[in-house]
Amino acid sequence: MSQTVSKTMRWGYWMPVFGGWLRNVPDEGMEATWAYVKRLAQRSEQLGFDLTLIAELLLNDIKGADAPSLDAWSTAAALAAVTERLELMVAVRPSFHPPAILAKQAANIDRISGGRLALNVVSAWWKDEARRYGAAFDEHEDRYSRTSEWLDVVRGAWSERRFSYGGRFYEHQELILEPKPWREDRRHAPPIYAGGESDTAKTLIATKCDAYVMHGDPPERIASKIADMRLRRERASEVLGVDLPPLSFGVAAYAIVRDSEREARAEVDRITNVAPGSPGYGNYQDWISNTKLEQQVSAADYSVSNRGLRSGLVGTPERVAEQVESFARVGVNLLLIQCSPQLEEMERLSERVIRPGRPGGSELEVVEQPNARINADTRANHAHHEGGKDPERRASGPAGVAADCRSNKNEEFLHVPP
Repeated sequence: MSQTVSKTMRWGYWMPVFGGWLRNVPDEGMEATWAYVKRLAQRSEQLGFDLTLIAELLLNDIKGADAPSLDAWSTAAALAAVTERLELMVAVRPSFHPPAILAKQAANIDRISGGRLALNVVSAWWKDEARRYGAAFDEHEDRYSRTSEWLDVVRGAWSERRFSYGGRFYEHQELILEPKPWREDRRHAPPIYAGGESDTAKTLIATKCDAYVMHGDPPERIASKIADMRLRRERASEVLGVDLPPLSFGVAAYAIVRDSEREARAEVDRITNVAPGSPGYGNYQDWISNTKLEQQVSAADYSVSNRGLRSGLVGTPERVAEQVESFARVGVNLLLIQCSPQLEEMERLSERVIRPGRPGGSELEVVEQPNARINADTRANHAHHEGGKDPERRASGPAGVAADCRSNKNEEFLHVPP
């Protein structure tokens, strides 16, 4: 028996730019190639997924530093041209990308996609990667100071005809960026996702972000985090003297859907065997030493990234659907899924949980939601607006985000680690 899940929940997934998610399984049947991610993205639109997160690391954190990995931003540009409705959330690290240049690139990709770009701003955590690529690696508190300024520049470039800025990390004189993103109104520019568990990160996110994304945890623990961030958001509004839109909330989750609990548990046992000597173990040690987390993370947690198993999307379709409803009740409106092998498991998740009872190849019924970023009329008029006119509207971003916010995605989330 299938159970229908909440229509208010948005379904996102991590694009497997590292060739998989399991640190103890060498070949997961999803190579880090353009052919695979293109096929996955196009199929995911048919399966009912709303968003994909394209993580950014220049080295492979999952399969080992010597293994292939895809570049996030060139992959996102290519996907923008071959998909139609999928929101493209692309990770970006301020210490690796000058803000004015990234703002230009992002605006262009946003227009290619018809207004489907979102940023996942991440403060870098991998010291060895920064050393190898010659990027700056700031200490924890300085990462957020840099990120805050970086976002000021990006938003300013997107929203002003000429933008000047003087800060500790960045300085610009009469910056010009044309064309602007799909809609240059700052409240409707590409939305910003961010995550982090340090107090510094949460304060910045509450002040300058559109959506707060969290590592995997059960709904009851997520509920307290959402309550805390809502209070921080209210305080930020008071301090700034503006009425900031409500934050939206997302959670990372590793999904295993099986006909029986026994089968699901067997799969968990198979994938949680990261031990010293495995490709990802050294990166696990580096990540632990360069982040500030609220909870201790075990090597088993690290097996699947971002504590995804703690979210509890493991078991029968009914059990998984019930857990999704529990997340919706506490205020979560986006799930960011990992699974392996990805295409096959996403097919199963769609058929058994997201769209139960409907054949995987059937035409997708698009349900209008308040967090849909772009509507059919806007897409249809894309070519017309490219001629010089602004589109009539750009819907509020991921999970209802539309804000005067900027963001900082903490090294602690939406990177690949945990």
